Amino acid sequence: MKLANNHIFVTGGSNGIGRAIVRDCAEAGAKVSFVDIDVVSGEKFAEELRDAGHSVIFAEADVADFGALSKAYESFVAQFGDVTGVVNNAGVNAYADPVTMTDEEWDAFFAIDMKAIWLTAKLALPGMRKAHKGAIVIIGSIHGRLTSPNFFPYGAAKSAVIGLTRSLGVDEGKHNIRTNVVAPGYVLTSLTQGWLDSEPGRMEKSLAVQPMGRMGQPQEIAKVVSFLLSDDASFVNGSDWAVDGGLSARSA
Repeated sequence: MKLANNHIFVTGGSNGIGRAIVRDCAEAGAKVSFVDIDVVSGEKFAEELRDAGHSVIFAEADVADFGALSKAYESFVAQFGDVTGVVNNAGVNAYADPVTMTDEEWDAFFAIDMKAIWLTAKLALPGMRKAHKGAIVIIGSIHGRLTSPNFFPYGAAKSAVIGLTRSLGVDEGKHNIRTNVVAPGYVLTSLTQGWLDSEPGRMEKSLAVQPMGRMGQPQEIAKVVSFLLSDDASFVNGSDWAVDGGLSARSA
């Protein structure tokens, strides 16, 4: 029960890695609140966890919409008290052409993959500063340090996430607030599966370069996130954690 007496707030918690994080934090004793735009899955998942005896609440919110996000956040705080840990998981992929990508597409992408992290910090930091304690975990990507063709501008956003993590870690450390980024490689979620299925042989090619011969599972990312949220990671701050089975250690 390493997260007992904590209120953990997760974005994008209805599916994939976010879903695994919500479950793992709840099983570690935390009260967990989460938002997502997938309302059907979110409500069903929250009910499933409550039926299992966990303290979990869900609300619909687009993380790029500060009004909707803050409304959901305030309702969570009213029920569970101040948030002690934030997990920024919500995100989308990008496969744009730098010439044909529009301003609107650019702004919409960065609003979710980058700006939303600032918005959650804007909401959570006042309570954390008051308590003189808190933890923020950002789900980044292997693309923060290296990338593949046709992922523009995904790598740019994930690189920026690392810089934002450093800034928050340095600036908020004096308040005993820790900020870290977890950088997964290939993890078998429905999003990844769709990408793998979109090209014949892509799964085989992807597995061929995996040092461990397999892709990650969402719960393997969740375990690292739970650790970083807990007091076991009390001196871990401003860091970038690769959780990719050694993929980023491999020569091209």
